[in-house]
Amino acid sequence: MSNLLPLPPPPPSQPPETPPWDTPSSVWYTPRTTPWRTPHSTQSTPLNQTVLPNPPGVKLNGLDEEPREDRVILRQPRSSRTNPLVWCVAGLCFVFSLVLIFFGIATLIVFLAVKPRIPQFDIPNASLHTIYFDSPLYFNGDLTMMMNFTNPNKKIEVRFEYLKIELFFFNKLIARQGVQPFSQRKRETRLEPIRLLSSLVYLPVNHSVELSREVQNNKIEYQIRGTFKVRAHFGLIHYPYWLHGRCHLQMTRPPIGILISHDCTTKRR
Repeated sequence: MSNLLPLPPPPPSQPPETPPWDTPSSVWYTPRTTPWRTPHSTQSTPLNQTVLPNPPGVKLNGLDEEPREDRVILRQPRSSRTNPLVWCVAGLCFVFSLVLIFFGIATLIVFLAVKPRIPQFDIPNASLHTIYFDSPLYFNGDLTMMMNFTNPNKKIEVRFEYLKIELFFFNKLIARQGVQPFSQRKRETRLEPIRLLSSLVYLPVNHSVELSREVQNNKIEYQIRGTFKVRAHFGLIHYPYWLHGRCHLQMTRPPIGILISHDCTTKRR
């Protein structure tokens, strides 16, 4: 028993083989823009796997593989001819623009050369013959005056085609009279007699009281409004326009009512 050799020591025990790690921290994800990863794949690639590029012509997930290189497609411009109708319309517009420019320049030259002025309207003389009341609210009056129309233009003749004269007392119309049309040569003056009659014209109470007060004070104020349609003649050029005359009159009481003062203006509208 004593001659038996001792048994060799047992080999050291080896630790069990550790299974491969498969935790999320040990998995290497490739970015979506890596060259070995196609845009259609959304799964990560672990370290222990090899990704082979798809051969050309192989479909991935039922779709064709996108080209890896950018392609530039050049298209040759197609030759197109403009429609002749378009050229005709453009030519007409161009000619019309030239005509407008020509007439605009011609009008400006004529205006600067002629320097047109509007006729003037004035009342140098007037007489108030009658003012009386049939009743406290109904007025009668008789006014005659001489109206002066002047054409101050050196190269333009005018014709008054429509004339209307109105008499107002405190913006209340009390008489109206029309005038026959007439013409005026260059720098001509024309005197036109006008008679304005008021017969049983209704006046409000305040107007009647004011008119009676002015008659007692021997200072009666009237307003004359004239509306005229004038046509100017310059050679072959004829153009119409409207004139509006306004006059403020101060007169003494009848039967010898004379003109004390007047202020007249003429405007074109």
